[in-house]
Amino acid sequence: SRSAMDHQPKFFENLSGTGKAIGVLTSGGDAQGMNAAVRAVVRMGIYVKAKVYFVYEGYQGMVDGGDNIVEVSWESVSSILQVGGTVIGSARCKSFRTREGRLQAAFNLVQRGITNLCVIGGDGSLTGANLFREEWSGLLEELARNGKIDAEAVKKYAYLNIVGMVGSIDNDFCGTDMTIGTDSALHRIIEVVDAIMTTAQSHQRTFVLEVMGRHCGYLALVSALACGADWVFIPEYPPEEGWEDSMCVKLSENRARKKRLNIIIVAEGAIDCHNKPITSEKVKDLVVQRLGFDTRVTILGHVQRGGTPSAFDRILASRMGVEAVLALLEATPDTPACVVSLSGNQAVRLPLMECVQMTQEVQKAMDEGRFLEAVRLRGRSFENNLNTYKLLSHKKIDADLPKTNFNVAVLNVGAPAAGMNAAVRAAVRVGITEGHKMFAVIDGFEGFARGKIKEISWGDVGGWTGQGGSILGTKRTLPAKYLEKIADQMRTNNINALMVIGGFEAYLGLLELSAAREKYDEFCVPMVMVPATVSNNVPGSDFSIGADTALNTITDTCDRIKQSASGTKRRVFIIETMGGYCGYLANMGALAAGADAAYIFEEQFDIRELQANVEHLTEKMKTSIQRGLVLRNENCNENYTTDFIYQLYSEEGKGVFDCRKNVLGHMQQGGAPSPFDRNFGTKISAKAMQWISKKLKETYRKGKVFANTDDSVCLLGMRRRNLVFQPVAELKTETDFVHRIPKEQWWLKLRPLMKILAKYKTSYDVSDSGQLEHVAMLPKEAETGAI
Repeated sequence: SRSAMDHQPKFFENLSGTGKAIGVLTSGGDAQGMNAAVRAVVRMGIYVKAKVYFVYEGYQGMVDGGDNIVEVSWESVSSILQVGGTVIGSARCKSFRTREGRLQAAFNLVQRGITNLCVIGGDGSLTGANLFREEWSGLLEELARNGKIDAEAVKKYAYLNIVGMVGSIDNDFCGTDMTIGTDSALHRIIEVVDAIMTTAQSHQRTFVLEVMGRHCGYLALVSALACGADWVFIPEYPPEEGWEDSMCVKLSENRARKKRLNIIIVAEGAIDCHNKPITSEKVKDLVVQRLGFDTRVTILGHVQRGGTPSAFDRILASRMGVEAVLALLEATPDTPACVVSLSGNQAVRLPLMECVQMTQEVQKAMDEGRFLEAVRLRGRSFENNLNTYKLLSHKKIDADLPKTNFNVAVLNVGAPAAGMNAAVRAAVRVGITEGHKMFAVIDGFEGFARGKIKEISWGDVGGWTGQGGSILGTKRTLPAKYLEKIADQMRTNNINALMVIGGFEAYLGLLELSAAREKYDEFCVPMVMVPATVSNNVPGSDFSIGADTALNTITDTCDRIKQSASGTKRRVFIIETMGGYCGYLANMGALAAGADAAYIFEEQFDIRELQANVEHLTEKMKTSIQRGLVLRNENCNENYTTDFIYQLYSEEGKGVFDCRKNVLGHMQQGGAPSPFDRNFGTKISAKAMQWISKKLKETYRKGKVFANTDDSVCLLGMRRRNLVFQPVAELKTETDFVHRIPKEQWWLKLRPLMKILAKYKTSYDVSDSGQLEHVAMLPKEAETGAI
């Protein structure tokens, strides 16, 4: 569907913003990550030589004019990346809803020559912007008639271009997988749930948690999925008649199974099937009256909007901000107003009004009681979350479960990664639902060889989603030296399929096992791998479980270090991150923390580059931003070690800045998993288990399972927009085995972003952006990587 012109790569250096003026505003409810978006728009705008203006207090500031619309500089947006909310303010504005108000706003913009607007807000704010754009020429003509502006200005500023970014913690905007602020809001909710679980555990309590989302149940649904809540109420999927009984039965069953706590999550807009509200108080009273359980209500309220943005939101907002400026530079009078958003892992542009219309369709469907339709319109990712939640939260009674007589073993391999336990829980529960007997292997392939294997039940994995590390235990040992013993164990326990959750060693392990099929029939069974490693270095997948948690750890630490550096002034910190030879953590950490440079193995650097970085920092110390941050991947260069770079910077920076170094180490592998990792781990693992069931049916012949083709040993990875199963044999050609990294890595394309935002001259290939897509109405079969 793409034209032949695509063979000519398009570089942003060829796009100029000279003579253009861009106004940036935040409007509607605030969301964490808005500042990162503002920062990216300002810096990218200045970078392409456009003038950039802040519009303070949203549309109100545009109407009031004066000091509310101010030209800004590069330094104006320094140190705001890690701040929640919006530093340029946001207000609900009555006057912009009137034509007089918009007339005044148009006058204020024309006076400053601003004809490009970047609006960061919810669907209301974006609809307002679109109306403003449609009226623009009429408003200018009216201003000319009133003698406010001359005919020359009407000609010169004839068109208004608008690009929107969706900032809203509810994730209620159709067409975008994730809106800015959603991930951070989930972080706040999960922090609270984790804290409440410990107190509920102590007192055998039931907690009813109310989360935000007046018209959209995304936050409630995903947090329920991420903490394994017992019950969830959302507006899109009201419970069936008689839900009171079924909920109380479920809660008392859980207590009977020795579960000491119950968590019920209620979205503030939750309704029953007659469109009557279901409030948290109502749920509490019900539990107390019917079951007499000690029950408490916690309403999270505005906590969810607060706090520092997560690494995901900072990177999302920075990518969107840069993309928004590109879209404004390329806009013509004929292109419709667009929103920039992420689909899976790819930046896309969508017509603003298509998204708004679809978002309104959802509300209409809910009002008219067409709930299945509402869930479908919310998109693939929402529907998937709902189906996964239903699959994992309620155990069917044994009589209702199918019996397949297949035994499936699950093991963890490699270094620990946050989210592994969520993946094991999902695998075990989906496996049991599909009728298999599930076995857990302790301590990876080594434990397998020693016979450390036991059956694992539905209840055994309760409460696992929030636990960091690997409960099953994990080892880096490869299976090659234990083949005989592992084959014995597979035979003894009659294992018909293997699910391996782990990093690069897991991938190597599967290659070894499939090579051993010639010699051992025991390995002729379906095997699947789910990538889990903080390094994110597994071929065949854009993301791996654990990388997001590690990125948040790095970002949090960098924030603290930056704070200490700005206290002492003129100080540069050199921070070493993990990742083996893979620069993902260093590069993305640098983008999320607003670093000045990131040294990685994938992009060779020499002494000239080091010198250029030192000079760049020397220049920076002359501005008002007197601190520097440099990240270095642990294996980026064997001679330019962290110590070497630290000593070089110290020597060269004498009299201008002093240096400190910090090795982050194993804290990057620990900690409670982030919402993204819990959710990604849960969904990808459930999908892998369903694949195993399908393969078992296909390969079951004459009373036994026999699978020896390449497509029966797969890695399930996220590629751009979809989750795909890829035979490990085919991934060999994509792998650099010496350095344990994929030969091609998507995130290297984002490398110029970090450099642009740190004021380095660089080349940036933007061939991927610029096609305006349309909002897909019907969800496709494939599952996006949106979490």
